[in-house]
Parts: sequence; structure tokens; C-alpha cells
Amino acid sequence: MAKKRKKKGPAPRRKTPATSAPKNQLPVADTVDTGKKLKAGIITAVILIVIIVGLLVLALVLSNNGSNPQSSEEESTQSSLASGESVLDETKTYYADIDIKDYGKIIVELDPVSAPKTVENFVKLANSKFYDGLTFHRIMENFMMQGGQAKDGMEEPETIVGEFSNNGYNNTISHTRGTISMARTAQDMNSASSQFFIVQKDSLYLDGDYAGFGHVTEGMEVVDKICADAKPTDDNGTISESEQPIINSITIRTEDK
Repeated sequence: MAKKRKKKGPAPRRKTPATSAPKNQLPVADTVDTGKKLKAGIITAVILIVIIVGLLVLALVLSNNGSNPQSSEEESTQSSLASGESVLDETKTYYADIDIKDYGKIIVELDPVSAPKTVENFVKLANSKFYDGLTFHRIMENFMMQGGQAKDGMEEPETIVGEFSNNGYNNTISHTRGTISMARTAQDMNSASSQFFIVQKDSLYLDGDYAGFGHVTEGMEVVDKICADAKPTDDNGTISESEQPIINSITIRTEDK
């Protein structure tokens, strides 16, 4: 499956009346006492102001962190991917909800056991909203539908290793109906980046040469409808830009195993 970029698949103080001081008490003593009280009052007020300001700052920080909980997750994902560490929780099952404009939703169960780096890359791109607004640009009925190509002006994601047997990886996923797999150029086994395809009809001849990384669990009728509606402009399944089905979003979610 050729990957195509350039066709790559939130009291007032009360006044005390003045009185004459008793003979045994000097007026200055009252002045000193009043000064001490005033000083103590000022210190107390300053402390209260500092505490209030501190609480407001803390509330603002917590509010900012809570307003975009995904950003820290994305940063952690990108950092871990760069260091080669796994960002996936082995106690969770990962799903991708692919919402396609005017067609509906395709639900895919991802398989990080068979293709860990491929799944990590797909999760990273989906969580960063990379796929939102992209399209399925290559569709062939009774074969597959391919999408996820970066638009002109977008930065092409980095390529990833091809996790399939002919590239030295033990990936046993077969390209049966409903398999999701990575597109790549025919010349380079490690040229996959963002483009993926969903198999509509068994295509076992792809086994060993392309990295399958999950299976559709719901929504194959959406795949069938898109493939039936497609009007390719050539034998390679190219769809004219105005006719390409639009990916509203790809949302990653997890469930406990």
C-alpha cells in the first residue's frame, strides 16, 4: 500500500471620645499602646492579604491545569516516544473512535502487543488532533479505504519502523476484512508515518509487508458505504479532493482489561 504525501497512502474603627488621662497614667503611654495595636493590626492585615493572594494563585494554576488535561498527556506521550519508552498502559484496552462526516463512526480496537510502536504513533497523532479534518483520499471498493495524509502546508510526521515479518518483526495480524494497517511507500519498509488504511475485503497478500495494528469492532457498514460511494479517478483509487470523506475526529479511549 503506497504511502502518498506527494501522493505517498476561575469596620471602620470606632472613635473613642477623648478623656483626660488619670494622674497616675501618662498620655504618652496610651499613645505607645495605640501604636503597638495599630502596628499589630497592619501586620495581621498584610499576612491575610498574602494568604488570600496565595490561594488565588493556587486556584488559578489548578484551573489552568484542569482546563486542558490532555496537553500534559500529549507532552508525556511525545517525550516517552522520543526516549523509546512505552506510553501505553498494559492494563488497558485501547480503542480509536473514527468519526467520519456524513457517514458515522468506526470503532477500532488497537493491538499494541502485535505492533507497539505503530499503536503508540497512532495514539500520539490522534491525541494531538492531527487527524481532525483530514480525509480518506484513496478508496477502492472490495479492497480498502486509505486516509490520514497531511494536508498541504502541514508538517509531515516522522516516519516509524515497519512492524511486519518481512522487516524482522513478529506481527501476526492478518489483513482480513476490518483490519487497520499502516500505509507506506513500496520502496521503503520504514516509511510509514500517519497514513493508514482499513481493509474492506480480505487481502492476505499484504501479510508480512504491512503493519496491521488493530481491527474494526463496530462500523464496518460505514466502511462498506464509503467504499460503495467512492468514485476513483484512476486505477489506484485516487478520489478527487471535493469527494474525499472527511475525518471529523479520531478519539482514543481506554477500558480496563
